[in-house]
Amino acid sequence: MADEGTKERIARVYRRFARYEARGRSPVYVEIAAKVAEDPRMIEFLAELPPSKRQPNLFFGAVQYLDGPIGGWPRFAAVFAERAAEIRDVMRRRSTQTNEPARCAAFLPVLAALPQPVALIEVGASAGLCLLPEKYGYDYGSHVIPGNPTFSCQANAATPCPDRLPEVVWRAGLDLNPLDVSDPDDCAWLEALIWPGEGDRRPRLRAALEIARADPPRVVRGDLRTDLPALAAQAPPEATLVVYHTAVLMYLHNDEPGREAFAEAVRATGAVWLANEGPRLIPGVDLASLPTSPSGNGRPSDEFVLARNGRPLAWTDPHGTWLEWLDADGR
Repeated sequence: MADEGTKERIARVYRRFARYEARGRSPVYVEIAAKVAEDPRMIEFLAELPPSKRQPNLFFGAVQYLDGPIGGWPRFAAVFAERAAEIRDVMRRRSTQTNEPARCAAFLPVLAALPQPVALIEVGASAGLCLLPEKYGYDYGSHVIPGNPTFSCQANAATPCPDRLPEVVWRAGLDLNPLDVSDPDDCAWLEALIWPGEGDRRPRLRAALEIARADPPRVVRGDLRTDLPALAAQAPPEATLVVYHTAVLMYLHNDEPGREAFAEAVRATGAVWLANEGPRLIPGVDLASLPTSPSGNGRPSDEFVLARNGRPLAWTDPHGTWLEWLDADGR
């Protein structure tokens, strides 16, 4: 059996997930995460897994993968009681690889303003759906770029909403375990990672997968800490190289040297580096000078910062639904 300290740390993760990450986004996940935190059987189950396999998104996604969308705690508890061994197998085989294409809405204002054409490298690319920013439409409220699917992103007045889509001449992804847009099982896993209460994400994901299947983006198996330089060397020299990522450095939260090594590797390529992450995880971000987030707390667990080469540009929603651009002075 796991020691009490380990079990309490796991319980805290689930309480924090319920209180901050799921609140206001998925009432079902708020309920389930809070219940898991108080359930000795589930905490013991999670403690028997490697630390990297204990996170709520993976646990909940595994249940949805096996049983379909979760309706609430009673069904979740029943599936766990009946299929714990299968859930454990899925969690060991899979990893959290949310591939929310609406995240492109946060990157688009920067990508469209860069010298064109651009070459794109996304690290932690999953199935590569965020490698296709010019193939989607965007609705920033007062500014619309039509397309199908169209991603709605509430943007403040300071946001430099683009008038055009970027010209992408080369693209590649880097991921420890690339997903295949033509593999039904991989696509089912992506759907299982959609949170209950966010039903609009499912048709959006399916539409993006259809686009990707027509011309699948290249996603290379590799580690961002060691394999970026070789991939970047393949980009056409006449294009502006951009390296970008969302919710990736959080998986290196206990590896500060690894994050620093990655940042140095990006700088060595000469690329424009766009990081959309919790602000404490982005090397170079000055937390002391970072202005207050829209909610007034700026917790990396529920709000991200979009930074260009370590300089904060905007507060963002992790799933691309809103964008709070900072002004020219960083306020």
